[in-house]
Amino acid sequence: MITVPRGLVLSLAALFSTYHVVLGIYSLNQPRTPGPAILAIAAYILATALSLWPRSPMRMPLWLAFFNVAVCVAMPLLVGSQLDGAAVNGYATWYVAAVGTLMTITATSRRPALAWIGAAALIVHTIVWAGPAALADMGVIGSAVWVAIAVILARALAKAGRDARQYALAEREATDWQAAQEAHLYERQVRLAQTIRLAAPMLRRIIVRGGVLNALERQECRYLEAAVRDEIRGRKLLNEAVREQVMAARRRGAIVTLLDEGGIDDLRGPELETVLNTLAAAIGGTTADSIIARTAGDGSATAVTVVGLSSADARLSALGQESPEPEVDLWLEIPRSPVPADAPAAR
Repeated sequence: MITVPRGLVLSLAALFSTYHVVLGIYSLNQPRTPGPAILAIAAYILATALSLWPRSPMRMPLWLAFFNVAVCVAMPLLVGSQLDGAAVNGYATWYVAAVGTLMTITATSRRPALAWIGAAALIVHTIVWAGPAALADMGVIGSAVWVAIAVILARALAKAGRDARQYALAEREATDWQAAQEAHLYERQVRLAQTIRLAAPMLRRIIVRGGVLNALERQECRYLEAAVRDEIRGRKLLNEAVREQVMAARRRGAIVTLLDEGGIDDLRGPELETVLNTLAAAIGGTTADSIIARTAGDGSATAVTVVGLSSADARLSALGQESPEPEVDLWLEIPRSPVPADAPAAR
């Protein structure tokens, strides 16, 4: 993007404004009384200084825009009252270009409606004071054209700024979408590679035997199917220790369910490994018939909740006592920053 320093633009505008002031001072001998012209010059200098103040906001304050319009209305009245509209006044009509410059600054500062009002006041005064033919002779048309150009450029620049912001927003959204797609693709590739590593030996055995498997091999296939399901639903709840303990629990007859709902996506490195090793130890240390490990919701101090349920004691049924509800054999909430097992206990 090509940008122009604001200081350079303000300096050029100040030079143009100073040129009009010089012309006004140079022609002070032409008005019948120089007092009104001096007052007009002072008002113009004040309005220009306020409008071109380096620390002023990009959009001109409304009070300053009205003040500029008031100055543009007053200058023709003050200077023209001491001149003859039917005569050739030369540089004494410096206020015409001054009004055009001040209204151009106002239009550039995002106050186009008030800029047009100031330019219209100059046109009306010139027609009433010197006649319609003076519009071209005195340069009023040129001042109005400068205001029109400033309004058009200001609108074009504002539209270009809006378009640039929209394009930047669209670019960020496209980048985020591409990053998400790449992350999903990488996740699929990792899960597919893990699935192939788990299932490939058994698949080759099935092909070699033509699909004829004994009872032990069929059971092993069920274990592998559950392991593949863990890779899909468990996601970050899995490391080698967790996989080993989950498979051991299933081989002894337990039902293990791992559910990762995104609650630990922000955990990385040693912090995640500590949580997963704690989970593996909890699964390996329970004799529950059903084990459920689930990530906690966002904002919770708990990373993973582990629940182990044991079936009702069969001896109670033999004695005629009903115990339909399973018993809670394990309830563990693993914090997001668990204390290592070898760390000294807090006192």
